[in-house]
Amino acid sequence: QLQLVESGGGYVQAGDSLRLSCAASDRTFSSYAMAWFRQAPGKERELVAAISASALGTHTVDSVKDRFTISRDNARNTVYLQINSLKPEDTAVYYCAAKREFTRISTLRTYDYWGQGTQVTVSS
Repeated sequence: QLQLVESGGGYVQAGDSLRLSCAASDRTFSSYAMAWFRQAPGKERELVAAISASALGTHTVDSVKDRFTISRDNARNTVYLQINSLKPEDTAVYYCAAKREFTRISTLRTYDYWGQGTQVTVSS
């Protein structure tokens, strides 16, 4: 069972940057595609970005692709989400998730493992 633990969230000002981290419990991490989702209050959980197991493939949703960057370090069993120029509408709980295949990356039910989430709050 792969365990995922997010960190790096917090209360920030608009225009600030954050780097979220998601640490996995074991080396099988390197065989999983990883993704970051977010869920704002009263809204559905949505995909933000995903990365293949080898990191050769990435996808970032159009609404944030100029500000969000996903990356991974398989030696450290960690996936990252760099967020620049934060906006109040980025306020949400951010979750990382793992799945075997880099397909259907927007479909929540296809993910095998989820972290507990980290809160990001952006003040104007």
